[in-house]
Amino acid sequence: MRPSSYEADAFGRIAERIARFLGTARFLVVQSIVIVLWIAYNIAAPSSIRFDSFPFIFLTLALSLQAAYAAPLILLAQNRQDDRDRANLAQDREQTVRTREDTEYLAREVAAMRITIGELATRDFLRSELRGLLIELDLPERPRNRKRDRDRPRDRNGDRREQRPRQEPASHAHPGPPSEHAPPG
Repeated sequence: MRPSSYEADAFGRIAERIARFLGTARFLVVQSIVIVLWIAYNIAAPSSIRFDSFPFIFLTLALSLQAAYAAPLILLAQNRQDDRDRANLAQDREQTVRTREDTEYLAREVAAMRITIGELATRDFLRSELRGLLIELDLPERPRNRKRDRDRPRDRNGDRREQRPRQEPASHAHPGPPSEHAPPG
């Protein structure tokens, strides 16, 4: 069996080039100019040198032959384009599936990171705890009650404020000698 010299792919590329050219404005302008010149020559020229008299049978045959070849070439080019479009669509679908899977994976990772970050101690909390420990180390003579320290209010920086002892409200009566204006009692 002898290998065929016909290459379908090469023929298809040539068909696509021809179909592309047939669909251009340049082709339509050139074809229109040729037809107008053809008709003008065969009407205006002396009858002895005309090659296609009215009703222009030869022109009709040439245009029919062109259409007979152009239609299958255009269909072949369209079929090749459809095949490329199907292959591209399949690749796009695969890429979309991969992208969706990657996005879902990243969303799960971000959610896991949020959970992990939520369990971490914040900077302000660590700072306040370390300051509390530093105060305990600086003041060894006074025993500290950690539960009481945790309940102490914090200032703007997150530090625990020292609680001042509560003062008893001052009474309105003076402890001095009774005055003359005081009612007898």
